[in-house]
Amino acid sequence: MKFKALLLLGCIAILSLGCKEHGQEKEKSAKRPPNILFIAVDDLNTMLGSFDGPARTPNIDRLAAMGVSFTDAHCQAPLCGPSRASVMTGLRPSTTGIYGMIPDDKIRSENPATKDIIMLPEYFKQHGYHTMGIGKLFHIHSPEDMFDDSGGRVKGFGPLPKERFVWDGFGTSDRKKYGKTSTDWGAFPENDSLMPDHKSVNWAMERLNRKQDKPFFMGVGFLRVHVPLYVPQKWFDLYPLDSIKTMPYRPDDLDDVPVVAKMINDLPMMPSTDWAIESGEWPKIIQAYLACISFVDYEIGRLLDTLEKSEYADNTIIVLWSDHGYRLGEKSTFAKHALWNVATKVPLIFAAPQLPKGKKIDRPAELLSVYPTLLELADLPAYDRNEGKSLVPTMLGNDEKPSFAITTFGMNNHTIKSERYRYIRYEDGKEELYDHKNDPNEHTNLAGQQQYNQEIDRLKSLLPKGNAIWDQNSSYTFQPYFVEQKARVNGLSKETRKPTEADK
Repeated sequence: MKFKALLLLGCIAILSLGCKEHGQEKEKSAKRPPNILFIAVDDLNTMLGSFDGPARTPNIDRLAAMGVSFTDAHCQAPLCGPSRASVMTGLRPSTTGIYGMIPDDKIRSENPATKDIIMLPEYFKQHGYHTMGIGKLFHIHSPEDMFDDSGGRVKGFGPLPKERFVWDGFGTSDRKKYGKTSTDWGAFPENDSLMPDHKSVNWAMERLNRKQDKPFFMGVGFLRVHVPLYVPQKWFDLYPLDSIKTMPYRPDDLDDVPVVAKMINDLPMMPSTDWAIESGEWPKIIQAYLACISFVDYEIGRLLDTLEKSEYADNTIIVLWSDHGYRLGEKSTFAKHALWNVATKVPLIFAAPQLPKGKKIDRPAELLSVYPTLLELADLPAYDRNEGKSLVPTMLGNDEKPSFAITTFGMNNHTIKSERYRYIRYEDGKEELYDHKNDPNEHTNLAGQQQYNQEIDRLKSLLPKGNAIWDQNSSYTFQPYFVEQKARVNGLSKETRKPTEADK
């Protein structure tokens, strides 16, 4: 009996010690800083299901239900390179002069505004995080040493068929000078497994299943929805052509915009809306774009599934964003490259343990806020060089001040989105104003009508006070206007070079 009693007491002691150690481990885990899952999607506009769009996006919708969606968020530049440079540096294009494409390793090289800047993943690395990244995060991937564990980025936007299906840049009068777009659309390849984005998610999933000894920052950058609009046939099958609705379009829509706006919108390598109507390709382009969105949504679902099954599920902050919007026939073409709403508006979603679930905020927000918002959510010190504001107070319902978003495209060309209006001011002082309450498609330019002068003055006061000259390593040779503007404002001879890898 004594032996049995001693044995029982011993078992109780062992169980008690085990419970105590488990409790300590649980407490230790609870105090561990949160992980960051940073999801960037290329060229994604707001056609998502959770944003009341036509795309079938059950997984992004699931993420939206987990957190807070900003349904009126805007990029700082409607072009991949300068937009991503702004997100990662936390600085406006008007501060850095990065108005066009720029090689990742040149962001800090000779620019007085960025030469000593701490970039977003780097800030987490300096605060004890293990940084990981794969795919398109910066324009190509990242500067050197930004990630402790890097999967790199597949070059280009393949895989590609032997010959293009539809668009080969025809209509372009000077392809040698301005290059040739990757734009094309059709079902290719046969399987998801052949897509670089699928392989990127495999890489990320494998690391989410590893034991991580430190809090981690993981960036996953998707190449789609960037052109060419190629994904396997099954994604096209979700959108029968007879179900496709084309965008609101008026052939005379550009009649009331300034000449400089038409110069910026001069995109000789892109399909025009008139061509798409005449050729019957307009519904097919939209079908392909939606198919690409659903493919990316599926891959994001694989990522979320793995996270939710991992030990990091309850202690990971997620942000999903796109570098800019995309026009699908609005304002005469199929492209980003403009200061109008469809080109600047992006999805922006945050999910974190301390945030509300399933909340939508229909107030202007900026991608510039991603950096400071992640720092506050992770309880890290604010970085005083950030020009954006944290969105945490807004998400928690503690900031009801009027909000606005500024987008810049080239030196001294800005647009301001307020809660009702969009105001655009170009380098020559010409203006556009649109009332989104009555004209959400921006068909009627109200600038010049006296009754709106007070509103224009109010919005004009929010314009950036300084406008840096073009960074010498930044350019965009696909649009004649920007070649000429950079040469003019920097006092250079007119550029005639061929596009570089940064342009592509």
